[in-house]
Amino acid sequence: MHDAFEHAVILEKLPLQIECIATFGDNLLVGTRQGHLLLYGVKDGTGDNRFEVELRSSNKLFSKKPILQLAVVEQLNLLISLSDNVVSVHTLETFALKFTLHKTKAATVFAVDMKERKQSSVFDPSPPLELKLCVAVKRKLQLFSWRNGEFQELEDLLLPDIAKSVVWSKESLCVGFKREYSLIKTSTGAATELFSTGRHLEPTIATLPSGELILCRDDISIITDSEGKKTQKQTLTWTDTPTELDYVEPYVIGLLPRYVEIRTISPRALIQSIELPKPRYITQGKHMYVASTSHVWRLIPVSIPMQIQQLLQDKQFSLALMLADMVVEPEQEKAKRKESIQNLFAFDMFCQKRFDDSLQLFAQLETDPTQVIGLFPELLPSEFRKQLEYPAPPPQLTAGELEKGCLALVEYLTQKRNDLIKSADKPDSLQKGRSKANSTEENSKADIKAQKNIMHRRQIIDTTLLKCYLQTNDALVAPLLRLKENNCHVEECERVLMRTKKYNELVILYQTKGLHKKALDLLLRQAQKSSGLLKGHQRTVQYLQHLGHEHLKLIFDFSVWVLKAHPDDGLKIFTEDLPEVEGLPRDKVLSHIEQNAKQLTIRYLEHIIFLWNESKPEFHNKLINSYREKVQVLTREYLDSLPEGDEPFPPGSEPGELGELRGRLLFLLETSKHYQAQHLLTHFPETFYHERALLLGRVGRHEEALAIYIHVLRDAKLAEEYCHRNYNEGREGSKDVYVSLLRMYLEPPKISGKENMKPSIVVALNVLQEHRQKISTAKALELLPSSIEVREVYKFLLNVLKDKEKKRKDCQVLKSLLFAEHLQVQEQRMHYQGHKILLTDERACRVCHKKIGNSAFAYYPTGEILHYYCCKNLTSPPSSEHTTPRHSPTPEDNLLQRY
Repeated sequence: MHDAFEHAVILEKLPLQIECIATFGDNLLVGTRQGHLLLYGVKDGTGDNRFEVELRSSNKLFSKKPILQLAVVEQLNLLISLSDNVVSVHTLETFALKFTLHKTKAATVFAVDMKERKQSSVFDPSPPLELKLCVAVKRKLQLFSWRNGEFQELEDLLLPDIAKSVVWSKESLCVGFKREYSLIKTSTGAATELFSTGRHLEPTIATLPSGELILCRDDISIITDSEGKKTQKQTLTWTDTPTELDYVEPYVIGLLPRYVEIRTISPRALIQSIELPKPRYITQGKHMYVASTSHVWRLIPVSIPMQIQQLLQDKQFSLALMLADMVVEPEQEKAKRKESIQNLFAFDMFCQKRFDDSLQLFAQLETDPTQVIGLFPELLPSEFRKQLEYPAPPPQLTAGELEKGCLALVEYLTQKRNDLIKSADKPDSLQKGRSKANSTEENSKADIKAQKNIMHRRQIIDTTLLKCYLQTNDALVAPLLRLKENNCHVEECERVLMRTKKYNELVILYQTKGLHKKALDLLLRQAQKSSGLLKGHQRTVQYLQHLGHEHLKLIFDFSVWVLKAHPDDGLKIFTEDLPEVEGLPRDKVLSHIEQNAKQLTIRYLEHIIFLWNESKPEFHNKLINSYREKVQVLTREYLDSLPEGDEPFPPGSEPGELGELRGRLLFLLETSKHYQAQHLLTHFPETFYHERALLLGRVGRHEEALAIYIHVLRDAKLAEEYCHRNYNEGREGSKDVYVSLLRMYLEPPKISGKENMKPSIVVALNVLQEHRQKISTAKALELLPSSIEVREVYKFLLNVLKDKEKKRKDCQVLKSLLFAEHLQVQEQRMHYQGHKILLTDERACRVCHKKIGNSAFAYYPTGEILHYYCCKNLTSPPSSEHTTPRHSPTPEDNLLQRY
């Protein structure tokens, strides 16, 4: 509770019995049971007298009966009174009777409604003040409207009972009967029953500025709108039954038998109790007065700033904010005052452990997040936290309270984080507060400072979020650290994660901050432990795979232990299907693998050649030589292990690893187009006949290769396959490969260590017959020995002649077809050239709209004529409506002729 009002005695022990009071300006009207009307002037006093009260007028002849009700209409200089059960209207200055509403005879109560209305123009005839009067007469409500200096009667409304109180509520009347309240529409007379008056049979009604109604039922006040619907979930509860109610924002004032009680609607609270003897009447205008039958008091509002100060001491922040809105001061000062109150309110809610409400209010106030974080223990460095100032020391939190608070803090910080990111993305976010008069250099410095401030805040927020996640839900730590916009403070987060043994999250922190050596050192230490998420080598492999060529030295340094301890997984560091891995310099990787895990060289080369389509000759050469070295060793072991007299298997089909490796060697030599055969030949021993034959063929030494197939390996099928593989009619050196095969059969060379071979005439003739289309007839005949009879080559020569004849006829047919097409084109040309074109001096080009004149032009089948250079820039044929120029010429789709 606090003091919202002070009270001062204005009149005491009046010899006349007071029946009603009214006020206007500094004047107080008192109506008495004896029918006297008293007018007092009340002014601020001097010295010990707080007020100077002067009896300005005493009208003993105002009425012969008690004056039961007074209403002042100061704008119209009117005084309305109820006396002797009739309503009368007087002048306000002299109280002279203007007229009596005789229709109101037997009246019990009246209500006045005044509305100021804006005139639409100077010619608007309607009065600026709308005055309506409602008088309760027996079971009727008599309605009047002030027009042309008098009250004009409106249609009466019938009632079910005698009205004891009446109040206007917009276009309705709230009527209090002995047992209930009703709401009556003035336009239709329709009545809505609200609720009973309770045990206390005297209805009490008051109105709010919004048009809402306060209705009393015993010691409870119910608030409804102008339609009679309850607007507040809770009710006002008084310490006794009020006899009168009034409202002074934001307070409801109730007159109780022994007190004047002051309450607020929102928040619902008892503000003040003023002990006065039997207060019965209350009125307000410029000032507020309360009266009993013999005393009158003035209620003097305590200044709002003083009330706010009291409320803040009592921690009544909601009411303090409501009053702050009522302070008359510049808007900037008012906003500052409200912000200060709200900050105190948010801090108080935090102290009450209302963490969600507190942090939501801090968010609305845009309080510095550091100030909010400092409310929690151990989230900021102790030295930094000591520098923060609070209205009181922040409360000590139990483990459960701390967890609940951290959950609310996470939501708050997440929102703040998103807001900072959005503000950083806006181009004008750094320009707030700039002065147009500032120089470009000053503005640039301001931008840099603002950007640093944002980054500092984001760093504090992200670091605190990490600490909160560790206390509430540690599964969210890793996703936070993986965020691209993660601004966690490295040293602080490192300390916290080390302390909580969150090594996996620490690795992610190092990775996102580019501290790869620290991360790899940690992985190496943890890999050697027998338990934990980071045990073993897999995380190191994964980490190295994502580093990329910028960190090649780190990759090489930390891959050594994996290559030696786990070769297969170590190789994945350099062969995983990732862009970072594929972009590593392959020559350096190959050298690294050869130095630290030579047994993986072949597998690495196979991967980059067959899966990544590596085409550099040095890699193909290296793989072939690696195959050869391995095959040489395995071949010696294989031959040594063969029982005496057993023939070895053909190359590529040997048992075990030898056959597999040699098969891959032969496949690579046969299919690859990127190795350098001339450099490899010298490395292959004479015993590698198949391999040497492929290499000789690659360098164009076909006769040497064929000599190996025919005279060393004695495999005619391999020789023919070789010719089929290497024959190319359009390439010199390869078009006569079958002639070389023929020569090997007819003129076998002398091979050291081998018997002199005899010519194979029959085989040669079969080759000649089967591949006659790929063999030059003249060269073949030159090779044939003179001892061969004509009948032996008759079939060959006959087939050659048939092939030549067929080719000649095909050429003749093609020549005829081409000639026929030529004639058709010429016929079309003559047809279009024979068309008459009339070209006048006024004829203009459809594209540039200039005259054709003597320029070269193009004529389209549609009849359009264009400059020849204009037609080159069309994307479509010209039409009568429009043409579309183009930027680069393309072949026309229509026939056009140049003249």
